[in-house]
Amino acid sequence: MRVDGTARAKSHRLEGGEELELELPEAAPEPLAAEPVPLRVVHEDEHLLVVDKPAGLVVHPGAGRATGTLVHGLLGRAAGGGDSDRPGIVHRLDRDTSGLLVVARSDDAHRRLQRLVRRRELEREYLALVRGRPQSRRGRIEAPIGRDRADPTRQSLDTETPREAVTHFELRELLRDHALLAVRLETGRTHQIRVHLAAIGLPVAGDPVYGVRGDLGLERQFLHAARLAFPHPFGGQRVELTSALPADLAAALERARVLARAAVGPVGGR
Repeated sequence: MRVDGTARAKSHRLEGGEELELELPEAAPEPLAAEPVPLRVVHEDEHLLVVDKPAGLVVHPGAGRATGTLVHGLLGRAAGGGDSDRPGIVHRLDRDTSGLLVVARSDDAHRRLQRLVRRRELEREYLALVRGRPQSRRGRIEAPIGRDRADPTRQSLDTETPREAVTHFELRELLRDHALLAVRLETGRTHQIRVHLAAIGLPVAGDPVYGVRGDLGLERQFLHAARLAFPHPFGGQRVELTSALPADLAAALERARVLARAAVGPVGGR
């Protein structure tokens, strides 16, 4: 409580006529309730499951999204982690990034999966179509990122809160104006791939924030979590799963190939 602009204890006695400023407690969050969210589960056992997340689906409730998330669709099948609004969530995908995501089904499974993440034994490989031509067939980007100094809604290398971030990439297909990259995360910062690739002059096609909005007719960034591999946290057997490109990304890649072929022209043409 502040009285006439000065902080006062709760026991402070008022004399009358003062101006009071009170901070009301935040309303308790609504408890989660299961919702019929369409999900494609590609692996499930008693300890964990792996979801092939579609683009447009938010992983867990947060600012601006209280319902209709992946978490709501998994209530009763996922658990662990200590955060009541994100049970079972071990790692995230951006709303408009599609692909594979592992989810824990118990506190013990969550702890063990987090240990794999810390040890960098949870292999996450993405396919990214970028605008431009990489200077090498493979590379390693090591540049701390954090909240942008000027725009708190963006992540950036220009930040007052840098956190270690390492991204590896390898060329899969070179086209005229684009390149298809396989990208592997060593760390998992917010928007890491999109920020790192833009920083080396290879912005992700279709990315409305860091890349080329609307490129090749895309309505989202061309970024897909295509492969997930890890030793099972109970037993150690190898789990390796892949996910094919969704239709919108496959169509954009084909458009890029058509443009590349058109630029070369027919064999023997003049």
